[in-house]
Amino acid sequence: MDRKLALVTGASAGIGAAFARILASHGYDLALTARRADRLDALAEEIKLQHGVEVLTLAADLAEPEAPGQIIDHLTAHGRTVDALINNAGYGLPGAYADTRWRDQAALLQVMVTAPCELAHRLVPAMSQGGFGRIVNVASLAGMIPGSAGHTLYGATKAFLIKFSQSLHLELAPEGVHVTALCPGFTWSEFHDVNGMRAAVTANTPEWAWMGADEVAAAGYEAVEANRAVCVPGAPNKAVAALAKLVPDEWALALMASQGGRFRKV
Repeated sequence: MDRKLALVTGASAGIGAAFARILASHGYDLALTARRADRLDALAEEIKLQHGVEVLTLAADLAEPEAPGQIIDHLTAHGRTVDALINNAGYGLPGAYADTRWRDQAALLQVMVTAPCELAHRLVPAMSQGGFGRIVNVASLAGMIPGSAGHTLYGATKAFLIKFSQSLHLELAPEGVHVTALCPGFTWSEFHDVNGMRAAVTANTPEWAWMGADEVAAAGYEAVEANRAVCVPGAPNKAVAALAKLVPDEWALALMASQGGRFRKV
C-alpha cells in the first residue's frame, strides 16, 4: 500500500475517534481498536465514505495482556505495518485506593501503562528502519499537577506517559520518528460518563475550561508533526501547567486537598 497506516487505540469515541478522522483527512489508512465493535464499524464506514481510505477494525480489550500482540498480528496478516501510533485508550477508576479491587487497578495499569509501552516497543523498530514514524501518547494535564484523593492511579499513569514520551522523543528524533505526549484538560467526551462524574464535574467547572475532542486531537496532530515532546492544548490548560511548576508543592497539594473532591470520587 502506498498510504501510511495509523493505529488508534480507544478509537470508538472521544479523542480517539477525533484522531481517526483527522488522520484520515491527511491521507492515512487506519487501524482502529477498542472494545465496542459496533461503534468501531460505524466509525469505519463513516471515514471510508468521507475520505476513501482503508479502515481496518479490531475489537480488543487492552486490559488483556495478549491484546497488543494480537493487534499487531492482525495487521501483519493484512500485510500492513504501522507508521503512526495513537495510544489513546484510557479511563479513570473512581474511589479510594484501598476500597477498590486490585484486579481493577491492575487492569487500569495494563491499559494505560503496559499496553502503550508494549505497542511502542513492538512498532518503533520498523519506524526507525523506515525513517518515519509518529507516536502520540494521550496523557493528561492531571500528569502535571499534584495528585488528588480518589482515582489514585490516574494522574500517576499520565505522569508516567509524559516522562516516557519525553525519553522516546529524545531517542527517536534523529531517526525521523516523532513522539509527543498530549496533555488535555477537561474534554467533552464520554470519559466522565464512564466514571460517573459528569454531573459533578460539569457543575463545578466553567464552560471556558472545556475543549472539544476535535480541538484536542487537532492540537495533538499538529504537535507530533512539529515534533514537540509535550503538547498542552488550550490557553487555560497551559496556564495551569505553568502555575504547577511555579507554586510550591505544599501549596499545590493543599489546594488539591481542598478542591479535588469537586472532580474526583473517593
